[in-house]
Amino acid sequence: MNLEGDEPPIKASTLFERPDLRHVGSNTSPYSDLYVTVQVWAGSKPLTVPVQTAYKSFRTERKWNEWLELPITYKDLPADSYLAITIWDVSPTGGKDALGHAIPFGGTTLPMFDDDNQVQKGRQKCLVHRHKLADGTDNTTTPALITDKRKNGRKSDVMQRDKDAEELDRMEKLFKKHEMGEIPRVDWLDQMVFRKFEKRGLQAAKSSMQMMQRQQAIDNEHANATDGANGAPEDERPGLSTFLLNIELPRFDFPVVFADHEYDPPPISAFQSLSASQASLSRKQPEVQFGPGINALEESWSAPGSRLINVYDPEVGQRDNPAEAKHRRLFRSSHRHGILDKDLKPNAKVRDELNLIMSYSPTHVLSPEETDLVWKFRYHLTRDKRALTKFVKSVNWSDQSESKQAIQVLGRWTEIDIDDALELLGPSFDNSAVRSYAVHRLRKADDQELLLYLLQLVQALKYEHISTDSDHDSAQDSSLAKFLIQRAAKNFMLGNYFHWYLMVECDDHSPEQGIDNRSIYRKVAYDFMLELVKQPDGTDNRKTLLRQAELVAILSKIAGEVKVSNESISKKVDRVKHFLADPKNELTNIDPPLALPLDPSIKITSIIPEQTTVFKSSLNPIKCTFKTSTGNPYPIIFKLGDDLRQDQLVIQIITLMDQLLQKENLDLKLSPYKILATSTTAGASQFVQSQSLSSIVSKFKTNPALAYLKHHNPDDSQPLGVRQETLDTYVRSCAGYCVITYILGVGDRHLDNLLLSPDGHFFHADFGFILGRDPKPFAPAMKLSKEMVDCMGGINSEYYQQFRQYCFMAYTALRKSSNLILNLFSLMVDANIPDIRLEPDKAVLKVRERFHLELSEEEAILYFGRVIEDTLRAVAPVLIDKLHEWAQALRA
Repeated sequence: MNLEGDEPPIKASTLFERPDLRHVGSNTSPYSDLYVTVQVWAGSKPLTVPVQTAYKSFRTERKWNEWLELPITYKDLPADSYLAITIWDVSPTGGKDALGHAIPFGGTTLPMFDDDNQVQKGRQKCLVHRHKLADGTDNTTTPALITDKRKNGRKSDVMQRDKDAEELDRMEKLFKKHEMGEIPRVDWLDQMVFRKFEKRGLQAAKSSMQMMQRQQAIDNEHANATDGANGAPEDERPGLSTFLLNIELPRFDFPVVFADHEYDPPPISAFQSLSASQASLSRKQPEVQFGPGINALEESWSAPGSRLINVYDPEVGQRDNPAEAKHRRLFRSSHRHGILDKDLKPNAKVRDELNLIMSYSPTHVLSPEETDLVWKFRYHLTRDKRALTKFVKSVNWSDQSESKQAIQVLGRWTEIDIDDALELLGPSFDNSAVRSYAVHRLRKADDQELLLYLLQLVQALKYEHISTDSDHDSAQDSSLAKFLIQRAAKNFMLGNYFHWYLMVECDDHSPEQGIDNRSIYRKVAYDFMLELVKQPDGTDNRKTLLRQAELVAILSKIAGEVKVSNESISKKVDRVKHFLADPKNELTNIDPPLALPLDPSIKITSIIPEQTTVFKSSLNPIKCTFKTSTGNPYPIIFKLGDDLRQDQLVIQIITLMDQLLQKENLDLKLSPYKILATSTTAGASQFVQSQSLSSIVSKFKTNPALAYLKHHNPDDSQPLGVRQETLDTYVRSCAGYCVITYILGVGDRHLDNLLLSPDGHFFHADFGFILGRDPKPFAPAMKLSKEMVDCMGGINSEYYQQFRQYCFMAYTALRKSSNLILNLFSLMVDANIPDIRLEPDKAVLKVRERFHLELSEEEAILYFGRVIEDTLRAVAPVLIDKLHEWAQALRA
């Protein structure tokens, strides 16, 4: 619109002495020719080219009254857009920031959006910063809006000037609203207001100018001081100048508001970005624990009070590289179903590369080149059972044509091993056809073998697409659910464990489990009961499961009472005996005999209250002895308040490893005890008659373990005075448990949880720390104490050499089955096992590290020999055992 304001003229003597000032138009005439350029800035960078006003000859005032159209639409403006407006003066001699024969008269910068993110509209008064180019940066030095910074001065003068300025500002805002129709028009009242304002206008305008001059002096104080230090100022005027540039922006009937459409961010993951052909990323968010007190185990990372934060990285969710995806499509389009493709044979070099790929462990991620190679020779590889999982990983299942072709190739494949079938049921494989293929392989396993993997197969139900609709049969959605329900209904041994595994998952109300998973398990349990009653003896089996639940409820009741009571141990024992002997609890006579949940092959007929014990610990576990149908006693330990699922997993893996070793004709006399979690806070374990090495050491001073075995199995004809069979059992079981606990990374090993039975069976108990975790510092990789070796006759004895040989044989045998063990652990990553839950994405890798698959068999034996030697030479475990012994003595 126009430029208003004035400034004192420069003295004639100054103009005479300085020709650079004499030739500037505004120094010679208050109405000299000026032109204006306008440019849009955003992000501290110019967004458009500048737009300029046409030539205008001024006479009595500088008024343009010209609309300028900027080359950008409103919808394309960022939220931090500014209008950088520069007024140019004519100067033939040039000067600072000159543009041809023009120098900046002044500049001002106006934001395009106000504090409410609405587009500025209507008339605006912009403060002109003399001799400056308008800069549109975020921290602009030429702001158009005047801030009210009051400094010390004469109080009455400041108050009067501010009062006049505030009144002028208030009236201008009201006039603007009136002009834009926001204030209704009343002709007679409007005329009165206009006349009244005209009378005060001159004084108010004068005060406003003075106030702005003072404000500009304050704002430019530092700049002026700098100019004075560097040289002469821009010009030598006797006073400050203040100019206001009046501009008008387009008006709109409704507010124009800046709004950015917010897209959902891609998933945040701790895993490496992979190509779409490798569906090996878990869909679940990884969980992180930084230490004690920061997100305790029972808290979820997404809890409201969580202190953990997700770092947003837009590239993480983008699993595919566009160039690699294009290459893959081009490469695979040339290898469809063709005669040449089906008869394609690898040469010697490619065959070696394929053999290397086949030897990869399940955790290994295939590169794009390797997936292309597997796809190219897929028909040749159908004769290799190891190659199936690698082929499934090489398929881009999001490509329908490729997926359809891959399913056809699956039908031609030779029969795979059970470990590969378990891998296909993991969280990385989502295709229903692939999972159905794995279930088809499982159907060929007998019930005894299936029982070894049942715990993991129940966990694999989490990765099935099962509808929780009550009218919908889960078997229709999931081939795995259908298979497990059918097999469990036909075999009560399977059905017993299947039922209790499901009950524990239904009881898990932790945030990690989630309501969706609980609903899936409840639906499967309901369908299992429906299928069970259809069997010939199904009704009786269902009643048995209900009676088992009643038995667990009765034991949980007394265990809860004992745990909260402040009585002595003897009184607690009396309380339990009285409770168990009470006829109304129906434990003194169990008719018909009941299959024990812990071991369904055992049928109990009654409980023996006299043989009841309460252990000294914070949870006060109860030892109960049942009378079986054969007349033999069967003792168990029932514990309330502890999650036994981790111990249950370790015992299951030990049982599996025992079976694998026996297949290699290596019997290490492991005989692991049975354990069953009946809920997330209760469970039972088999009681094995034995003593801890700690108690044995306290009874026998010299070579305590050997003295204990000699006491129970004397044989003077043998060199060590112990029966040959007993000592052989001891050496074998020591070797077996040393290797297994090393592979599983069992921690917190001390003499209290190393047990020895009278017949020579050595075994471990209490698996509260696995996968390398240990509460004690400097924990050894393997627990092999001096007491254990002395019982063999020392490190120079023949029995110790046999122990080493058994260790090497067991380690190499288990390395051959490493894929099966790793796949079982991969199915447990979401099972809410405490030590797996800490770092679920690293659990399988920790087990894999213990196998050292990168070493050859000879190198692995040498490595394990060094582990044994380092364990025996370590001093820290001996000190830790002593400290633990003293702590237990003080506690007692």
